[in-house]
Amino acid sequence: MAETILTQIENNILTITINRPDKMNALNATVISDLRSAMQQVYDNAEIKGVIITGSGTKAFVAGADISEFANYSTQQAKLMATNGHAVFNMIENCGKPVIAAVNGFALGGGCELAMSCHLRIASENAKFGQPEVNLGIIPGYGGTQRFIQYIGKGKALELMMTTDMISAAEAHPFGLVNHVVAQENLIAKCQEILNKIFTKGPVAITKVIECVNAHFEPQHGAFQYEIASFAQCFESSDFKEGTTAFVEKRKANFIGK
Repeated sequence: MAETILTQIENNILTITINRPDKMNALNATVISDLRSAMQQVYDNAEIKGVIITGSGTKAFVAGADISEFANYSTQQAKLMATNGHAVFNMIENCGKPVIAAVNGFALGGGCELAMSCHLRIASENAKFGQPEVNLGIIPGYGGTQRFIQYIGKGKALELMMTTDMISAAEAHPFGLVNHVVAQENLIAKCQEILNKIFTKGPVAITKVIECVNAHFEPQHGAFQYEIASFAQCFESSDFKEGTTAFVEKRKANFIGK
């Protein structure tokens, strides 16, 4: 079986590649676990000064969560799934070393949430962002309801989460969701350029900058817990069952609001 996460350390940069190209790099429990292990390296290995997270291939960064895995989850299983996702994404967000998402294609659902947990986002010209979870009768469960607001504001976040519209990298850039938009072939090089510039600064100060910026949003942590509970409650609904069944059957979902 192919590894779901590929890692490489070069010039003090750990590159983490989500490696499920046949599934558009969709997140599942194994990917989340492997991503946690990869991030633990960052915390433990002094050789690593910065991180790039990207997806395999040129079509998708991460095109969402693996729906087939959680379609029949109970409320309790859903809560554990969301809790585990939050834990790993919080590891990324709270890492004292800079973490850059090299968004090389679709960043949808959990992929958008993963990108937003990184400190910076560099996107290729073909990248698209979105939180389409309500199509399945659920909500973002890995921090998306909170981080989307932080990056693009309440009004636009609500619009995109309720309509499930995607936005391009060019559209995301003025909102601040994307730091830079570059050609696909220049994506990793741009991330490396930024990290190498950061490496010339004081590492302790860089860590404190990250800590202080994150502290600005600490009052939102109660909302994260509310998101976990709300995500899990969605699994009790008929709409969730209908949404996932319609997805598998490749038909339009008929939601009843229950």
